[in-house]
Amino acid sequence: MRFSEFNGKEIIDLDNGERIGVIGHTDLLIDPNTGEIDGIILPMGSFFGLGKQKEEIYIHWRSIRKIGPQMVIVQRKEQLRSY
Repeated sequence: MRFSEFNGKEIIDLDNGERIGVIGHTDLLIDPNTGEIDGIILPMGSFFGLGKQKEEIYIHWRSIRKIGPQMVIVQRKEQLRSY
């Protein structure tokens, strides 16, 4: 799968069915030693710098349970943190 195919997919939490967000201006965190994807950084918050302070949500790659045609299912119980 190409990263461009991620664009527009909704991220859904498996534990509670909550919609976390939509993959759009998402960054991948890549381990420089192995070249493997470590996680996804999903920007949240303000639009064009307006509104409340911007927040990012980090989703560890291992927390992804299923990538479907329209959504990504994650289990964020222990592996999702915001910073």
